Amino acid sequence: MSTAVVTGGAGFLGSHLCEYLLERGWRVVCLDNLDTGSLENVKHLRDDAFQFRYHNCVDYIDVEGQVEAVFHLASPASPVDYLRLPLHTLKVGSYGTHNALGLAKFKRARFLLASTSEVYGDPEVHPQQEEYWGNVNPVGPRGVYDEAKRYSEAMTMAYHRQQGVDTHIVRIFNTYGPRMRQHDGRAIPTFIRQAVQGKPLTVFGDGSQTRSFCYVDDLIEGIFRLAMSDYHMPVNIGNPNEMTLLELAERVQRVTGTTSPIVFEGLPEDDPKVRQPDITRAREILGWEPKVGLDEGLRRTLESLGVTPVAV
Repeated sequence: MSTAVVTGGAGFLGSHLCEYLLERGWRVVCLDNLDTGSLENVKHLRDDAFQFRYHNCVDYIDVEGQVEAVFHLASPASPVDYLRLPLHTLKVGSYGTHNALGLAKFKRARFLLASTSEVYGDPEVHPQQEEYWGNVNPVGPRGVYDEAKRYSEAMTMAYHRQQGVDTHIVRIFNTYGPRMRQHDGRAIPTFIRQAVQGKPLTVFGDGSQTRSFCYVDDLIEGIFRLAMSDYHMPVNIGNPNEMTLLELAERVQRVTGTTSPIVFEGLPEDDPKVRQPDITRAREILGWEPKVGLDEGLRRTLESLGVTPVAV
């Protein structure tokens, strides 16, 4: 039985990755300090092949026995979280990545870094290809997350080039699905929460800014394929179907059947105007592309909350 260490394993994406690995016969060691993760996300995974350890990966990581893969997902990921925890976000991107890479080096394990489309900042190239270096404001409020991830990518490549660690970097675009926190602050959980509660759906700016939304099952499949590949440069994993946030709010209105209106508020500082992955590299190298459409993904997400969606 192969063993994987998943930092941030009790978070939204981490818990789905733990579940995916267990279903495929892996032993999983889940590390999380529960800043943004929750034991509720992994309570159904408690079996002999799964171990949860309360641990902050900013501190040294020690795992007994053989380890075949280290998946470094630990980090505050939504604006609500990294604006509340700016120093910790920077530390987990630096010290945390260093410790996770050190474990992979010591165990001679594969290493996967969960990076982000936010390394592209407010992009001047559209759609975003992996070769694009980005347009990031390093001193803006979002810089603590964007630059932490850019630094973690640089450290990952340094470990690969100098130390020979088998590293992989996934740049994750907007993802949604069951187990997202309702007050996560990101568009889909916010719109769903507001719609289900009969409250107005809050769209920032005029809603013309675009995003591309990938269902979590598709994303986890792409992450695993990348981790098991022989490719070491960054790879975009996301859904290239781009839409405006106003269109997304209207889609949530239809799927939930809510009569809640859409209201508009001021745009946050440095909010990206566009976001769409070029997934050519993922298609060619991993044979991966998303399969779950937005309506189907929203239906599954609503059902996980006990909400019956309108026929879509």
